[in-house]
Order: sequence, then C-alpha cells, then structure tokens
Amino acid sequence: MRRVVITGTGIISPLGNDIETFKKNINDGVCGIDFITRFDTENFKVKVAAEVKVFEEEKYFTPQEGRKMDRFVKYAMGAAVQAVESSGIIGTVAEERLGVYVGSGIGGMETFMNECIKLEKSGPKRVSPFFVPMMIGNMATGMISIKFNAHGPCLPVVTACATGSHSIGEAFHTIKNGYADAIIAGGAEATINPLALAGFTNCMALSTKNDPTCASIPFDLNRDGFVMGEGAGILVLEEYEHAIARNAKILGEIVGYGNTSDGHHMTAPDPEGKMAAAAISVACTEAGLSQIKKEEASKMYINAHGTSTSLNDKCETMAIKTAFGKSAYDCHISSTKSMTGHMLGAAGAIEAIVCLMALSDGIVPPTIGYTTPDPECDLSYTPNKALTTQLDYALSNSLGFGGHNACLVFKKTV
Repeated sequence: MRRVVITGTGIISPLGNDIETFKKNINDGVCGIDFITRFDTENFKVKVAAEVKVFEEEKYFTPQEGRKMDRFVKYAMGAAVQAVESSGIIGTVAEERLGVYVGSGIGGMETFMNECIKLEKSGPKRVSPFFVPMMIGNMATGMISIKFNAHGPCLPVVTACATGSHSIGEAFHTIKNGYADAIIAGGAEATINPLALAGFTNCMALSTKNDPTCASIPFDLNRDGFVMGEGAGILVLEEYEHAIARNAKILGEIVGYGNTSDGHHMTAPDPEGKMAAAAISVACTEAGLSQIKKEEASKMYINAHGTSTSLNDKCETMAIKTAFGKSAYDCHISSTKSMTGHMLGAAGAIEAIVCLMALSDGIVPPTIGYTTPDPECDLSYTPNKALTTQLDYALSNSLGFGGHNACLVFKKTV
C-alpha cells in the first residue's frame, strides 16, 4: 500500500486565520471564546461563542465571488488557498489525479436563514437565485475544485461533528489505494447565527454559563455543555513518493483511520463508548499500533473530541481506556475545544492540524479552564498549561450526532 503524507495546511479559526498565529495561541492557552458580536443576543439564553475574528476575504477571492458564497464556503476557500499555496502542489500533479474532500456538518445555514426571512418579509421574488447553490453542503468542495482545477475524486462528507476527520480519513484511503495522488481535504462550518444558536440551545447541548473563561471546560466536573465555534481547516494529503520526488516539505504522515457507528441515539453517545473505542482500535491497528505499551503511550498525544458535555467527555474517557487499557493513563490528552469552542464539521480538520503541530514541535497543547477533576474522567488531560515532551504519534478523535465515530493517527516524520 502507498504511504500518505501531509504537505500543506491552512486555517481560519477563532484563534487566528493563519497557521503561525493559530499555533502560538493554541500553545499559549489563549481562549477564543467571547460574547457574540454578530447579532443581538438579548433574547437568547446563550450569549457566548467562538467567532472568527477579522477574516480578510480579499486575500482569497474577489467581492463578486464572495457575493455567491455562504460564510462556510468563504472560510473553506480561505483555508484551502493557504494549504494549497503552502504545499506547492499545483502544477506538480495531473488535474485528474488531484481531488477535493471538504465537508460541512450543516452547510449554508446562514444563507438558508437569510433567504427564509426575505421570503417571509418580501415574497418569493426576493429570494436569491443563488440561494440553493450557496446553501447546499457540497459547495465548498465544488468551489475549491473549480479554483484549483481539481478533476479527480471529489466528495463532501457530512457526519456532523465527525465531518472533518472523516473527510481526511476517506481522502487518506483514496490516495493509499491508488485512486488519487493528492487530495485537498478538511472541513468548514459557519453556524453562529440566531437560528442555529436557538436550535442547539433548545436541544440542551450548549453551555449556559455565559462566562467565556469557563463555558467550555472539557473533562472538568462542572462542565455543562459545548460552546459553538466556527472556521475551517484544510490539509493537502499527498502520496509519499510523489511528495519526495518534488522535494515537498512533509509536515507529518497519516498512518491510520477508524470509522464506526454507535447505532444508539440521534444525539447521545453510547454510554459505554464501545464503538468509539473500536474506531480508535481500527485506526491504531492500521497504523501498526495494535498493542500500545506504556513506553509507546508516553510518546503519544490524543486530541480528544472533548466537547465539555457531561456525556461526551465521560464516554470518550471510557473509550480511550477500552482501546488502550492501563496504557491510557500514560497518554497525553487534551481538548483544544476549551480554546476554539466546538467548530462542528470543521473541528476534526483543525484538530488534525493541531496533531501535526504537536508532533512537529513536541508540544502538547493544554485543556484550559480545567479546575475541578471529575472522578469519571481520570486520565491525563494536560490542564491549563502546554507540555513539552517527545512525541512519536498523535491521535485525533471525533464523535458526531447520529453516532458517527472517527479516529485519525498521525506519525512524526524524521
């Protein structure tokens, strides 16, 4: 089987809209959560979110192009331009061997909401002719494919909060099995709007603390829900020999991918975490890590899904223990959602980038806001301060509504 490496990354996030700014903020434990500025929250129970700040659209597309894009597509395009430019992939691979796998958990909800308001207030003639293409969830993939003349495998993945990880994992297998030489992969989301905020609040998913410093506190005993985030993470995955032949800078290697389903509930995870554990085990087996010993675990970073909801954090802790046994206590774990909020379909992609950074720099980012241990969450979550240590492997877990589980395994390159 062919090896697959990462040769480019790009990011639009609440902690910065370029890789270096994001890296500094994530390692310094900066909180990207604040009071919502995009609309009036006076009548809303929840008033905080992790918004993208100062997104400079003109760097990535013209105003005319932007008028035909939902916000999630704009974020995806910004991150994709960064990733593709940093990789240098264009012009080195046949167009029919270059693919795009970029997903969104929800898609163009801002467009959907705005056009519904137009219909209600002004009638059907005022609805935009671009309503449908701006709204549909495949459009980030489509627009990126158009921009970079990527005529190979082209898929949007939709698995709620596991979308970004599944997009990368499926791209990994597509290249590994010979169907493409490079794929632009990741996820994007932009749902910080009144409709989404009301919906998530009413299904009892969000924190209601309205204190940015303690609203998203994964694995802490006092956690009470997740905080909405937004943004996009894009990676360029490339076949190893192809990357070596063109002297590309290799940021890391992806060596394992697990994909399972709880088959349990629309929104709640399986309380025993059995299939989340299975996803971890499948990914580790593919990576050649079927038996994790203490020494290996001590050089492993796990970027947890870690949403700061009561059920998720407890079930994910159980899943890690089931997959690794006693060695789970030696793994370095953190949830960067404590800083970025939960970026839904973009989360797994951005957290994959965090894994690559951790491997490259030997820095485990912290879980900030952690003050009170939960007896049911008793692993090493890197509280409040980054840890410098030797790392050989990094895992990224993603768990989505509907019972979707994904695990990615990355290996440090020498």
